[in-house]
Amino acid sequence: MVALLWLVAGILLAAAEMLVGDFTLLMLGVAALGTAGVSAATDTSVVVDAIVFAVISVALLLGVRPIVRRRFGTAPPTPTNVDALPGKTALVLEQVAEHSGQVKLGGEVWTARPMDAGEVYEPGSTVYVMEIDGATAVVWKGP
Repeated sequence: MVALLWLVAGILLAAAEMLVGDFTLLMLGVAALGTAGVSAATDTSVVVDAIVFAVISVALLLGVRPIVRRRFGTAPPTPTNVDALPGKTALVLEQVAEHSGQVKLGGEVWTARPMDAGEVYEPGSTVYVMEIDGATAVVWKGP
């Protein structure tokens, strides 16, 4: 009967992990399932079951959880939209000066200004996008 309670606790803890995603409840759920197996096989007392649960939990939380978090934790963020544009090249369509200019960037036409206000880029030049300032691409010709 006690093994059945450990089994139910293990399944509930593992299911609750889907709501949290921190791998803590999963480790406790696996420990409860391990305790259910030991309890069913040896018909131990509740005190022994608690000790088995504690030992398995500590081993999983300190030994396995850090490895699992490193492997399956959050992936590095992939820049999207405007955040993905710096570093890309653009084609100058209209002379880029301090207060005017247009570039073609990723198939779209953007207003542009040079990173150094004194520079001017002629049409047909290739420039690098250094940053996006509002709706304006800040560009640089490079060395």
